[in-house]
Amino acid sequence: MIAVRALGVGIVLIAVWQAVIWLFQPPPYLLPAPAAVAAALHDRPDLWRVDMVTTLIETIVGLALGTAVGAGLALLMAFVPLTRRPLLPALVVSQAIPVFAIAPLLALWLGFGVTSKIVMATIAIFFPVTSAFADGLTRADPGLIDLGRLYRARRWQEVAILRIPGAVPSLITGVKLAAVYAPVGALIGEWVGSTSGLGYAMLFANARSETAVMFAALFIVVAMSVLLRAAVDLLTANLAPWAPEVH
Repeated sequence: MIAVRALGVGIVLIAVWQAVIWLFQPPPYLLPAPAAVAAALHDRPDLWRVDMVTTLIETIVGLALGTAVGAGLALLMAFVPLTRRPLLPALVVSQAIPVFAIAPLLALWLGFGVTSKIVMATIAIFFPVTSAFADGLTRADPGLIDLGRLYRARRWQEVAILRIPGAVPSLITGVKLAAVYAPVGALIGEWVGSTSGLGYAMLFANARSETAVMFAALFIVVAMSVLLRAAVDLLTANLAPWAPEVH
């Protein structure tokens, strides 16, 4: 399971981190010791009682919306092939625009609440879902497609019966990638303007040179991303039993 493997990697990284502290003894404001970060987690329960909850809500809702938008766009291009030519360049352009340039506009238009952060997370993660699912829809078994056309299957029947089942593993892959990217979108939105969340906590700690608190918030973000990816793995484990396991 990915969470167990991530825990093993985390333990090794913490051991290396502690060794660096012992060997080079950097000042705490540059690199705090793991014990100092653990103390910050203990002394600042608001990080995981309030800020983590805020970021988690933004991430989960953004992931759900991004998955829905991404899958919808891929299906639109599959059901209506004429839309593929104008949509694909538009999708590429949307990803070429730096997300840091979009975040201030979203904060201006939607305010500093969770709405702008959810939209930011949605924008950050819908493209992997669209790209993976659309690719899966176009790579259907040619033999099945020829058989469907032999029996005069209509376009919607071809897509719904022949293409979608074979493309589900690709959709799962896209959602797994999106689960990792979603917290990043929420954090970027919080860095631009917010009143709570882990991104806000990191900015506030940076202004006060509380490096241990910044590392504590970063630790929570990493743990949240790993657990979210593990949850997606569990939810999608039996979604396509006819296909090879998607890692």
